[in-house]
Formats: sequence, C-alpha cells, structure tokens
Amino acid sequence: MTQAQLLADGIEEMNLPVSQQAQEKLLAYLKLLQKWNKVYNLTSVRDPLDMVTLHLLDSLSVLPYIKTKSLLDVGSGGGLPGIVLAICIPDLQVTTIDTVQKKTIFMRQVKGELGLSNCTVVHARVEKYVA
Repeated sequence: MTQAQLLADGIEEMNLPVSQQAQEKLLAYLKLLQKWNKVYNLTSVRDPLDMVTLHLLDSLSVLPYIKTKSLLDVGSGGGLPGIVLAICIPDLQVTTIDTVQKKTIFMRQVKGELGLSNCTVVHARVEKYVA
C-alpha cells in the first residue's frame, strides 16, 4: 500500500473533510519530514507508512473539534499537529512554537515550500512568548 492510499483510506474511514489538494500537501509535508529527519532527527518514527498513521492521521483526528479561528501548537516539534491542521484548514491561523531551533528551522522550510501563509513559526519558550 502507498502512503497516498493509506492517507486517503484513513481520511475516508474517519469521514474527514480533507480535499485532494490538502492530501497532496500533506504528502509533500511528509516527504520533507522524511528527508530532514535523516539529518535533524525530528521524529523517532522512520517507516513511511507508520508516519502516515502515527503523524498525519493522528493529527487529523482532532480536525472535527477545531472550532476556532486561531490555534497555538506548543512544543510542535516537527509541526505536529500544527502544520497538518494549517494545511487542512486554510482559514485557521496556526502558530507553532518550539524551543529546539532545528525543529523551527524545519517548520519554516515547510511553511515556505508549501506556501502556508496561515502558519507562524516561533522559536521560543512558551513562557516567554507573547502573541
């Protein structure tokens, strides 16, 4: 089974409103995560299919419960779930925050490559962050 098929099947099984365009961006995000993970150790999950289940689908499971216009993802790490939600809900303003610079560098790269204008990446401790 491919990552694309596993993602599509999981989205259908959870009955989530995720467009084909968003699914393509999610897979592009996953490719970046896999590539950068080899050097930056962003996640302990290495298997590409496990990444779909443990990262994308787990992050998407909260989608039906997002009823706000803005979201702060504290300790976002590699962008989970913040970047995933920013991809799927273009009207949602997402701020991801992490203390580890290599993780925020990765998230900024993802933001740029995927054109996520609704995502702000912050390198700071949440205690010091003032919106």
